[in-house]
Amino acid sequence: MKKINILNEINRVIDVEIEALRSVRDHLDSRFEDAVNLIAGCRGQIVVTGIGKSGIIANKIAATLRSTGTQAIFLHASEALHGDIGIVGRQDVVIAVGKSGETTELNDLLRFVKKNGARIISITSNPTSVMAKISDIVLDLKVPREACPLNLAPTASTTAALAVGDAIAVTLMKMNNIGPDDFARHHPGGQLGRRLLLTVGEVMRKEQENPVISSERPVEEMIVRMTSFLLGAISVVNKKGQLLGLVTDFDIRKALASKKGIASMTITEIMNPNPIVIYRDQMAVEALETMRQRKKPITVLPVLDRKTRKVVGMVHLHNLLAAGL
Repeated sequence: MKKINILNEINRVIDVEIEALRSVRDHLDSRFEDAVNLIAGCRGQIVVTGIGKSGIIANKIAATLRSTGTQAIFLHASEALHGDIGIVGRQDVVIAVGKSGETTELNDLLRFVKKNGARIISITSNPTSVMAKISDIVLDLKVPREACPLNLAPTASTTAALAVGDAIAVTLMKMNNIGPDDFARHHPGGQLGRRLLLTVGEVMRKEQENPVISSERPVEEMIVRMTSFLLGAISVVNKKGQLLGLVTDFDIRKALASKKGIASMTITEIMNPNPIVIYRDQMAVEALETMRQRKKPITVLPVLDRKTRKVVGMVHLHNLLAAGL
Protein backbone atom coordinates (compact mmCIF):
# COMPACT_ATOMS: atom_id res chain seq x y z
CA MET A 1 0.00 0.00 0.00
CA LYS A 2 1.33 3.40 -0.98
CA LYS A 3 2.19 5.72 1.88
CA ILE A 4 0.66 9.17 1.66
CA ASN A 5 0.09 12.10 3.99
CA ILE A 6 -3.46 11.26 5.07
CA LEU A 7 -4.35 14.65 6.52
CA ASN A 8 -3.07 16.44 3.43
CA GLU A 9 -5.17 14.21 1.19
CA ILE A 10 -8.31 14.73 3.27
CA ASN A 11 -7.66 18.46 3.17
CA ARG A 12 -7.27 18.33 -0.62
CA VAL A 13 -10.56 16.46 -1.09
CA ILE A 14 -12.44 18.94 1.10
CA ASP A 15 -10.91 21.84 -0.84
CA VAL A 16 -12.04 20.32 -4.15
CA GLU A 17 -15.58 19.89 -2.83
CA ILE A 18 -15.63 23.46 -1.50
CA GLU A 19 -14.48 24.56 -4.96
CA ALA A 20 -17.43 22.69 -6.48
CA LEU A 21 -19.94 24.33 -4.14
CA ARG A 22 -18.52 27.78 -4.88
CA SER A 23 -18.83 27.08 -8.59
CA VAL A 24 -22.49 26.15 -8.18
CA ARG A 25 -23.15 29.30 -6.18
CA ASP A 26 -21.31 31.53 -8.66
CA HIS A 27 -23.32 30.14 -11.60
CA LEU A 28 -26.81 30.35 -10.13
CA ASP A 29 -29.26 31.71 -12.68
CA SER A 30 -32.98 31.99 -13.40
CA ARG A 31 -33.26 28.26 -14.10
CA PHE A 32 -32.86 27.54 -10.40
CA GLU A 33 -35.67 30.00 -9.69
CA ASP A 34 -37.80 28.39 -12.41
CA ALA A 35 -37.20 24.96 -10.86
CA VAL A 36 -38.34 26.08 -7.42
CA ASN A 37 -41.45 27.74 -8.85
CA LEU A 38 -42.29 24.62 -10.87
CA ILE A 39 -42.05 22.46 -7.75
CA ALA A 40 -44.04 24.95 -5.66
CA GLY A 41 -46.84 24.97 -8.23
CA CYS A 42 -46.94 21.19 -8.67
CA ARG A 43 -50.47 19.78 -8.30
CA GLY A 44 -49.23 16.21 -8.07
CA GLN A 45 -46.23 14.83 -6.24
CA ILE A 46 -42.52 15.41 -6.55
CA VAL A 47 -40.70 12.31 -7.79
CA VAL A 48 -36.91 12.29 -7.31
CA THR A 49 -34.99 9.70 -9.27
CA GLY A 50 -31.49 8.53 -10.11
CA ILE A 51 -29.21 5.48 -10.28
CA GLY A 52 -26.07 4.53 -8.39
CA LYS A 53 -24.44 7.23 -6.30
CA SER A 54 -26.74 9.81 -7.87
CA GLY A 55 -29.65 7.61 -6.82
CA ILE A 56 -28.45 7.78 -3.21
CA ILE A 57 -28.35 11.57 -3.46
CA ALA A 58 -31.81 11.58 -5.06
CA ASN A 59 -33.14 9.52 -2.16
CA LYS A 60 -31.71 12.02 0.32
CA ILE A 61 -33.19 14.96 -1.59
CA ALA A 62 -36.62 13.31 -1.52
CA ALA A 63 -36.29 12.73 2.23
CA THR A 64 -35.27 16.35 2.83
CA LEU A 65 -38.18 17.63 0.77
CA ARG A 66 -40.62 15.51 2.77
CA SER A 67 -39.22 16.56 6.12
CA THR A 68 -39.45 20.24 5.21
CA GLY A 69 -43.05 20.15 4.04
CA THR A 70 -42.92 19.26 0.33
CA GLN A 71 -44.58 15.98 -0.65
CA ALA A 72 -41.94 13.89 -2.42
CA ILE A 73 -41.01 10.28 -3.12
CA PHE A 74 -37.88 8.54 -4.37
CA LEU A 75 -38.15 6.32 -7.43
CA HIS A 76 -35.25 4.09 -8.46
CA ALA A 77 -34.94 4.54 -12.21
CA SER A 78 -34.11 0.90 -12.96
CA GLU A 79 -36.92 -0.51 -10.83
CA ALA A 80 -39.35 2.00 -12.33
CA LEU A 81 -38.89 0.34 -15.74
CA HIS A 82 -39.95 -2.98 -14.24
CA GLY A 83 -43.31 -2.06 -12.81
CA ASP A 84 -43.00 1.05 -10.63
CA ILE A 85 -43.32 3.61 -13.40
CA GLY A 86 -47.07 3.80 -12.89
CA ILE A 87 -46.48 5.78 -9.72
CA VAL A 88 -45.65 8.86 -11.84
CA GLY A 89 -48.67 10.88 -12.94
CA ARG A 90 -49.03 13.60 -15.54
CA GLN A 91 -49.38 16.30 -12.87
CA ASP A 92 -46.14 15.27 -11.18
CA VAL A 93 -42.75 16.94 -11.33
CA VAL A 94 -39.74 14.64 -11.71
CA ILE A 95 -36.33 15.68 -10.40
CA ALA A 96 -33.63 13.57 -12.06
CA VAL A 97 -30.11 13.46 -10.63
CA GLY A 98 -27.28 12.23 -12.84
CA LYS A 99 -23.68 13.33 -13.22
CA SER A 100 -23.19 12.33 -16.84
CA GLY A 101 -26.82 12.50 -17.91
CA GLU A 102 -26.17 9.54 -20.21
CA THR A 103 -27.46 6.63 -18.09
CA THR A 104 -29.71 4.55 -20.34
CA GLU A 105 -32.23 3.38 -17.71
CA LEU A 106 -32.68 6.88 -16.31
CA ASN A 107 -33.19 8.45 -19.72
CA ASP A 108 -35.64 5.72 -20.76
CA LEU A 109 -37.67 6.52 -17.64
CA LEU A 110 -37.59 10.25 -18.35
CA ARG A 111 -38.75 9.79 -21.94
CA PHE A 112 -41.74 7.78 -20.74
CA VAL A 113 -42.84 10.14 -17.97
CA LYS A 114 -42.42 13.17 -20.23
CA LYS A 115 -44.58 11.49 -22.86
CA ASN A 116 -47.24 11.06 -20.16
CA GLY A 117 -47.16 14.76 -19.32
CA ALA A 118 -44.90 15.00 -16.26
CA ARG A 119 -42.43 17.90 -16.08
CA ILE A 120 -38.74 17.16 -15.62
CA ILE A 121 -35.99 19.00 -13.77
CA SER A 122 -32.50 17.58 -14.20
CA ILE A 123 -29.54 18.12 -11.88
CA THR A 124 -26.41 17.27 -13.83
CA SER A 125 -22.80 18.13 -14.56
CA ASN A 126 -23.37 17.66 -18.30
CA PRO A 127 -25.78 20.25 -19.74
CA THR A 128 -25.44 18.81 -23.26
CA SER A 129 -26.37 15.27 -22.21
CA VAL A 130 -29.37 13.26 -23.37
CA MET A 131 -30.95 13.73 -19.93
CA ALA A 132 -30.58 17.48 -20.22
CA LYS A 133 -32.21 17.49 -23.66
CA ILE A 134 -35.19 15.54 -22.37
CA SER A 135 -35.65 17.85 -19.38
CA ASP A 136 -37.80 20.96 -19.14
CA ILE A 137 -35.34 22.68 -16.80
CA VAL A 138 -31.63 21.88 -16.55
CA LEU A 139 -29.69 22.77 -13.40
CA ASP A 140 -26.08 22.72 -14.56
CA LEU A 141 -23.81 22.16 -11.56
CA LYS A 142 -20.72 23.35 -13.43
CA VAL A 143 -18.42 21.28 -11.21
CA PRO A 144 -14.82 21.94 -12.29
CA ARG A 145 -13.48 18.55 -11.25
CA GLU A 146 -14.06 15.54 -9.05
CA ALA A 147 -12.12 14.95 -5.84
CA CYS A 148 -11.27 11.50 -7.20
CA PRO A 149 -7.62 11.61 -8.40
CA LEU A 150 -8.76 9.99 -11.65
CA ASN A 151 -11.51 12.61 -12.01
CA LEU A 152 -13.98 9.76 -12.47
CA ALA A 153 -15.79 8.74 -9.27
CA PRO A 154 -18.70 11.08 -8.44
CA THR A 155 -17.49 12.96 -5.36
CA ALA A 156 -17.57 16.72 -5.76
CA SER A 157 -20.48 16.41 -8.19
CA THR A 158 -22.61 14.41 -5.75
CA THR A 159 -21.82 16.91 -2.97
CA ALA A 160 -22.92 19.72 -5.27
CA ALA A 161 -26.13 17.90 -6.22
CA LEU A 162 -26.94 17.28 -2.57
CA ALA A 163 -26.35 20.94 -1.72
CA VAL A 164 -28.64 22.05 -4.56
CA GLY A 165 -31.33 19.66 -3.30
CA ASP A 166 -31.00 21.05 0.23
CA ALA A 167 -31.17 24.61 -1.08
CA ILE A 168 -34.33 23.89 -3.06
CA ALA A 169 -35.97 22.17 -0.08
CA VAL A 170 -35.18 24.97 2.35
CA THR A 171 -36.32 27.63 -0.12
CA LEU A 172 -39.64 25.81 -0.55
CA MET A 173 -39.89 25.49 3.22
CA LYS A 174 -39.70 29.27 3.56
CA MET A 175 -42.12 29.84 0.68
CA ASN A 176 -44.63 27.51 2.37
CA ASN A 177 -44.08 29.24 5.73
CA ILE A 178 -43.28 25.98 7.51
CA GLY A 179 -42.96 26.71 11.23
CA PRO A 180 -41.82 24.66 14.24
CA ASP A 181 -45.25 23.04 14.70
CA ASP A 182 -45.38 21.97 11.04
CA PHE A 183 -41.82 20.67 11.21
CA ALA A 184 -42.58 18.74 14.40
CA ARG A 185 -45.43 16.88 12.71
CA HIS A 186 -42.93 15.50 10.22
CA HIS A 187 -40.46 14.49 12.97
CA PRO A 188 -42.47 12.95 15.84
CA GLY A 189 -39.77 10.45 16.74
CA GLY A 190 -36.16 10.71 17.85
CA GLN A 191 -34.41 13.56 19.61
CA LEU A 192 -35.54 16.10 17.03
CA GLY A 193 -39.18 15.22 17.59
CA ARG A 194 -38.80 15.34 21.35
CA ARG A 195 -37.19 18.77 21.21
CA LEU A 196 -40.04 20.10 19.09
CA LEU A 197 -43.00 18.38 20.76
CA LEU A 198 -42.22 17.64 24.41
CA THR A 199 -43.55 20.18 26.92
CA VAL A 200 -42.40 20.85 30.47
CA GLY A 201 -45.74 19.53 31.73
CA GLU A 202 -44.96 16.14 30.20
CA VAL A 203 -41.60 15.66 31.94
CA MET A 204 -42.00 17.51 35.26
CA ARG A 205 -42.44 15.97 38.71
CA LYS A 206 -46.09 16.61 39.62
CA GLU A 207 -48.80 15.91 42.19
CA GLN A 208 -47.42 13.61 44.92
CA GLU A 209 -43.93 13.74 43.38
CA ASN A 210 -43.80 17.55 43.42
CA PRO A 211 -41.89 18.91 46.47
CA VAL A 212 -43.98 21.79 47.85
CA ILE A 213 -44.38 23.27 51.32
CA SER A 214 -46.37 26.10 52.86
CA SER A 215 -44.36 29.08 54.05
CA GLU A 216 -46.03 28.73 57.46
CA ARG A 217 -44.67 25.24 58.18
CA PRO A 218 -41.64 24.63 60.47
CA VAL A 219 -38.14 24.56 58.99
CA GLU A 220 -37.61 21.03 60.35
CA GLU A 221 -40.58 19.75 58.35
CA MET A 222 -39.27 21.46 55.22
CA ILE A 223 -35.89 19.75 55.57
CA VAL A 224 -37.53 16.35 56.04
CA ARG A 225 -39.69 16.86 52.94
CA MET A 226 -36.75 18.05 50.86
CA THR A 227 -34.77 14.97 51.84
CA SER A 228 -37.62 12.60 50.99
CA PHE A 229 -37.95 13.90 47.41
CA LEU A 230 -34.20 13.64 46.63
CA LEU A 231 -34.32 16.64 44.30
CA GLY A 232 -32.30 19.04 46.41
CA ALA A 233 -35.01 21.68 46.32
CA ILE A 234 -38.54 22.49 47.43
CA SER A 235 -41.04 25.14 46.32
CA VAL A 236 -42.43 27.45 48.98
CA VAL A 237 -46.07 28.46 48.42
CA ASN A 238 -48.76 30.65 49.97
CA LYS A 239 -52.27 29.54 50.93
CA LYS A 240 -53.37 29.74 47.27
CA GLY A 241 -50.56 27.47 46.16
CA GLN A 242 -48.71 30.29 44.43
CA LEU A 243 -44.93 30.43 44.47
CA LEU A 244 -43.26 32.54 47.14
CA GLY A 245 -39.76 31.19 46.74
CA LEU A 246 -37.47 28.18 46.39
CA VAL A 247 -35.26 26.50 48.95
CA THR A 248 -32.29 24.47 47.71
CA ASP A 249 -29.50 22.56 49.39
CA PHE A 250 -27.34 25.65 48.92
CA ASP A 251 -29.84 27.77 50.86
CA ILE A 252 -29.83 25.23 53.69
CA ARG A 253 -26.03 25.26 53.88
CA LYS A 254 -26.03 29.05 53.88
CA ALA A 255 -28.57 29.11 56.72
CA LEU A 256 -26.54 26.61 58.75
CA ALA A 257 -23.49 28.88 58.44
CA SER A 258 -25.38 32.04 59.41
CA LYS A 259 -24.94 33.72 62.82
CA LYS A 260 -28.66 33.52 63.53
CA GLY A 261 -28.72 29.75 63.12
CA ILE A 262 -31.17 27.73 61.11
CA ALA A 263 -33.15 26.59 64.19
CA SER A 264 -34.39 30.12 64.81
CA MET A 265 -35.16 30.97 61.17
CA THR A 266 -38.41 30.72 59.21
CA ILE A 267 -38.78 29.19 55.77
CA THR A 268 -39.24 32.63 54.19
CA GLU A 269 -35.92 33.74 55.68
CA ILE A 270 -34.12 30.78 54.15
CA MET A 271 -35.73 30.68 50.72
CA ASN A 272 -34.69 32.45 47.55
CA PRO A 273 -37.66 34.79 46.89
CA ASN A 274 -36.80 35.27 43.20
CA PRO A 275 -36.05 31.86 41.70
CA ILE A 276 -35.91 31.17 37.98
CA VAL A 277 -39.17 29.48 36.95
CA ILE A 278 -40.69 27.82 33.90
CA TYR A 279 -44.29 27.36 32.77
CA ARG A 280 -45.74 23.94 32.10
CA ASP A 281 -46.86 24.86 28.57
CA GLN A 282 -43.32 25.78 27.52
CA MET A 283 -41.20 23.34 25.55
CA ALA A 284 -39.05 21.02 27.63
CA VAL A 285 -35.99 22.04 25.63
CA GLU A 286 -36.54 25.63 26.86
CA ALA A 287 -36.16 24.39 30.43
CA LEU A 288 -32.91 22.67 29.48
CA GLU A 289 -31.60 25.80 27.77
CA THR A 290 -32.60 27.94 30.77
CA MET A 291 -30.54 25.70 33.05
CA ARG A 292 -27.53 25.69 30.74
CA GLN A 293 -27.49 29.43 30.09
CA ARG A 294 -27.09 30.43 33.74
CA LYS A 295 -23.62 31.35 34.95
CA LYS A 296 -24.21 29.37 38.14
CA PRO A 297 -25.44 25.84 37.46
CA ILE A 298 -29.18 25.22 37.93
CA THR A 299 -30.56 21.70 38.11
CA VAL A 300 -34.17 22.36 39.17
CA LEU A 301 -36.92 24.76 38.11
CA PRO A 302 -40.30 25.28 39.79
CA VAL A 303 -43.06 24.83 37.22
CA LEU A 304 -45.99 27.24 37.27
CA ASP A 305 -49.39 27.41 35.64
CA ARG A 306 -49.32 30.48 33.42
CA LYS A 307 -52.83 31.68 34.37
CA THR A 308 -53.01 30.98 38.09
CA ARG A 309 -49.28 31.25 38.89
CA LYS A 310 -49.75 28.18 41.08
CA VAL A 311 -46.90 25.71 41.49
CA VAL A 312 -47.87 22.61 39.49
CA GLY A 313 -44.57 20.78 39.41
CA MET A 314 -40.81 20.81 39.43
CA VAL A 315 -38.49 19.83 36.60
CA HIS A 316 -35.03 18.45 37.32
CA LEU A 317 -32.13 18.22 34.89
CA HIS A 318 -32.32 14.44 35.18
CA ASN A 319 -35.96 14.50 33.98
CA LEU A 320 -34.88 16.34 30.84
CA LEU A 321 -31.94 14.08 30.13
CA ALA A 322 -34.05 10.98 30.76
CA ALA A 323 -36.52 12.28 28.15
CA GLY A 324 -33.74 12.22 25.57
CA LEU A 325 -33.18 15.97 25.20
